[in-house]
Amino acid sequence: MALVGCSSDGQLTATGITVTRSACPAVAIPAATGDITLFNPENSRDASAIDVVAHITNVRSTCDETGENIITTVNFEIRGQRRDAAGAREVVLPYFAAVVQGGTAVLTKSISRVGLRFEDGQTRASTTGTATGQVARAAVTLPDEVRRQITRERKPGDADAAVDPLADPTVRDAVRKASFEVLVGFQLTDAQLSYNATR
Repeated sequence: MALVGCSSDGQLTATGITVTRSACPAVAIPAATGDITLFNPENSRDASAIDVVAHITNVRSTCDETGENIITTVNFEIRGQRRDAAGAREVVLPYFAAVVQGGTAVLTKSISRVGLRFEDGQTRASTTGTATGQVARAAVTLPDEVRRQITRERKPGDADAAVDPLADPTVRDAVRKASFEVLVGFQLTDAQLSYNATR
């Protein structure tokens, strides 16, 4: 019973594990969109035709929860490599930022571009990108009844002591609707996406 006192995020208590749900969206790179490969000639997929390869890395985010809208700012690095080091060259790469609700519903999507500049004689280059997403605070707030059902103290011997609250479809759906992600990745053509998915 000594565990019943104060608890912090992830701490074991007498009634289970205490987890604090953040209002800030999760930030991620969707599968197969974190890399881009440019070919020359463009319609070739031979390894010898690979012109430029770039990938997104070092993704970091900050979240402002002070207003009616929760604003997430995402910063990341783009690193690239080219086959031919001759001459200075800038390669412009498109990337997207999307706010997704419940893992499937795209609420907003924006497309930006960033220049990756290779100096003469250099095969590698890097640059940085940024993106933002915002979600209404009301949308990430669970209804009171659902919150009570999730956080209700359950004691050993109770009929539903071992039942996960998320097993209730109503609770599960409410949590899903109140869950958001900000996704960033390269804006790929169908051919580029197919190449990433199958290589």
